[in-house]
Amino acid sequence: MPRRSENEPAVAGIPGGLDKLLEHRLRLTLCVLLSRYEQISFSRFKQITGETDGNLGANLRRLEDAGYVRVRKEFDDRRPVSWYALSAAGKRTLKKHVAALSTLIEGAG
Repeated sequence: MPRRSENEPAVAGIPGGLDKLLEHRLRLTLCVLLSRYEQISFSRFKQITGETDGNLGANLRRLEDAGYVRVRKEFDDRRPVSWYALSAAGKRTLKKHVAALSTLIEGAG
């Protein structure tokens, strides 16, 4: 089987700029929501998405580990609250990913 170079796309016509981490529906949703609002709490994410604590936490952690999301933890009436915000790297990556998706979708028509 012939090998392809690192610069060659896996499939002709697929634009560069797609981010593997943002291919997951929930992670893309979280980043899009954070691009609209300065910060969102974990509990608000849970209300919006309907995801379980474990699934939501795991996906937020992946975004945090990649440097796309920042988290700030505080207490409100002795209850822990985690606030999430999109980092500068997350904003750049999301913008690039959405542009690549738009190009891909335009090519489908």
